[in-house]
Amino acid sequence: MSVKQLFDLTGQVALVTGGSRGLGLQMAEALGEMGAKLAITARKADELAEAKKHLEGLGYEVLTVVNDLQKTEDIPGLVDQVVERFGTIDILVNNAGATWGAKAEDYPDAAWHKVMDLNVSAPFFLSREVGKRCMIPRGKGSIIVTASVAALKGTPPGMNTIAYNTSKAAALHFARTLASEWGHYGIRVNAICPGFFPSKMASGLIEKLGPAMIERTPLRRIGGEEDLKGAVVFLASNASRHITGESIVVDGGASLI
Repeated sequence: MSVKQLFDLTGQVALVTGGSRGLGLQMAEALGEMGAKLAITARKADELAEAKKHLEGLGYEVLTVVNDLQKTEDIPGLVDQVVERFGTIDILVNNAGATWGAKAEDYPDAAWHKVMDLNVSAPFFLSREVGKRCMIPRGKGSIIVTASVAALKGTPPGMNTIAYNTSKAAALHFARTLASEWGHYGIRVNAICPGFFPSKMASGLIEKLGPAMIERTPLRRIGGEEDLKGAVVFLASNASRHITGESIVVDGGASLI
């Protein structure tokens, strides 16, 4: 098999959560370019419609599903819609996430639960559903979790994102543990740890920290609109068929310092 064939995703079905904008849309673009049929889900119908128009304009086949992953009782229905349209799910990108900034001593209960529900519980419940219904019966599949460099260490002064950091560390260990349990089914589970990208979630911190953040990054830049594409295609495809339970850090080297 050639290297180009190893990266080819023609005919495979990819479900990307939080796929209407930001990192999720970037990863959907990459998977579609390599031939995957796309199912993207998010809470806001207008943003999904805009993303669908964009992706179809690039020539990709796209299904959109309005869904709030914090409502775990709706997860089977989400999978129903994707399977009804495409027949199966080969690639699952657990990308949807949330954050909340507050000092630990003042952190609201509701905020803690929101971050944990979306960043930890939802990827498990969705992976369980997709695994049971699509991947385990077919003996193959790739699950990718969007973690974060925030999983690797504490936060700089003033960031105050204890729930986010904790949840992303849990997401890393979720990927490792599920990879251990499901490897014998032929299912691979890996994580991507982005650094700062100009997304809606990170925009406030980028604006606040700005030049100081770039100065502390060895490559002297923050993430761009194409910097996750290679990583997600690699982990989704046969190019990484002997890799599971691992994480790829995409942060310009910021976590090295």
